[in-house]
Amino acid sequence: MGFGSIKQAIFELSHSLAFFAEYFRYRRLCRRGNLSVPKPADLSYYPYDKTAKTSFDRHYLYHCAWAARVVRKLNPSEHVDISSSLMWGAIISAYVPFRFYDYRPAEIVLDNYQQDSVDLLSLPFPTSSIKSLSCMHVVEHIGLGRYGEPLDPLGHLKAMAELSRVVATGGHLLFVVPVGRPRVCFHGHRVFSYDTIIENFRELKIAQFALIRDSSMGRDGLITNATSRDVADCEYACGCFLFTKPVT
Repeated sequence: MGFGSIKQAIFELSHSLAFFAEYFRYRRLCRRGNLSVPKPADLSYYPYDKTAKTSFDRHYLYHCAWAARVVRKLNPSEHVDISSSLMWGAIISAYVPFRFYDYRPAEIVLDNYQQDSVDLLSLPFPTSSIKSLSCMHVVEHIGLGRYGEPLDPLGHLKAMAELSRVVATGGHLLFVVPVGRPRVCFHGHRVFSYDTIIENFRELKIAQFALIRDSSMGRDGLITNATSRDVADCEYACGCFLFTKPVT
């Protein structure tokens, strides 16, 4: 057994002892107040929740907050999303009619919320037909097989081309991917350079770039008016791109 395993075993033992000590103390308090005592069969053990601060996924909290503010400002008649955060879509549907499409659709039942299955590499929408579109923290996975899709080393490029194709003239695309040192972390995700994203959406114009930097780079949260220079020292940051399709 290695040192790490011994350390983990000690952690588990100490927290188990503390848990049962608290349980028996809680039982005494219940009996003192003539209250019902929790049954042993109903006990739930959460050893990792006693922290000084609440942890959260920086990428997902901040990019969803950014996207919600963008959609609120744009105020479209409806919004179409491809495979982004389920929580974000459920909240957005409270004030914008929302259509959600995914390779593996979720069974969500809400007012103002529609859903269906699509293949991001072959979207069933006419060219230049969607006024308000998002695809966030999705394209980095396409073609790596993580979610059951076919393996395709060019999947991310095909997906970006499809998104660019279906955005309406004058419409907007909210696009979010990991940015930083370019690489493929098979079969989890890809990380892109800023320039790669701009090049693959060359038919669109960038209207805003926001950035969630690596967690080790400070407490700046969401940088709403970032530049490509802000990505230079990042390893695994989150880039939030707002594109529009110009009138030709």
